[in-house]
Amino acid sequence: MNFSNIKFSTLFSLTLLIGISCLNEKNAGKGQLVFQDEFNYQGLPNPSKWECEVGGDGFGNNELQFYTKNRTENARVEAGHLIIEARKEKWENNHYTSAKLTTKNTFPFQYGTIEVRAKLPKGKGTWPAIWMLSKNMKKWPDDGEIDIMEHVGYNEGFVHGSVHTKKYNHVTGTQKTDTIIIKDATENFHVYRADWTPEKIEMFVDNQKYFTYIKSETAYEAWPFDQPFYLILNQAVGGNWGGKEGVDDSIYPQKFLIDYVRIYKK
Repeated sequence: MNFSNIKFSTLFSLTLLIGISCLNEKNAGKGQLVFQDEFNYQGLPNPSKWECEVGGDGFGNNELQFYTKNRTENARVEAGHLIIEARKEKWENNHYTSAKLTTKNTFPFQYGTIEVRAKLPKGKGTWPAIWMLSKNMKKWPDDGEIDIMEHVGYNEGFVHGSVHTKKYNHVTGTQKTDTIIIKDATENFHVYRADWTPEKIEMFVDNQKYFTYIKSETAYEAWPFDQPFYLILNQAVGGNWGGKEGVDDSIYPQKFLIDYVRIYKK
């Protein structure tokens, strides 16, 4: 009998069990997986999970793109990724096209951990975002906004997380926000995450926490986050923030790549 082989086998099994245990413990902290898209198919985004918001009116930010629907040039799944592509082309009264995907009617939810693994577009004029709005939005910003990731191309590598409410919002310069530097955000994939509970909202990149908004005020004007919200993935062009230093037409088309979306709930 080769005792050295038995010893190695036992050690390997113990190591494997410890690894599995640690992984399960890590995921257990997030809760139950209630929504996911791994983008392991081809073609248009899965309509049972994603809707396309259509329009080109600037969305309150003087953005330049027209968001299209059922157009693979702007939103498609290929090679294991969702691709949201902004293009320099005339569409109705706009000179750019792009896509804005939401779960407004497919998966509104209240509280949870939201994870999106993504690689961001590059260059002046790009403005990708991973964010959330109230399912019952009647008036912005009164009913709340949660920005898990925003990135403007003229300030490459600076990733922003924010919340907006009636009391705290960017129009009045009082929004609650913070920034983390991810130098290779346009070159490599990173996991952008929000933990949303009845007590607080926290933002992470690759498990590094950089923003916390605590429910220190119970009034609706400061905390409208005890209601269903929905997830939004989009790539804007220009606008009040994204186009603050102009738009470089020569960089388009630009791709916003999403590797997966996962939502956990305790």
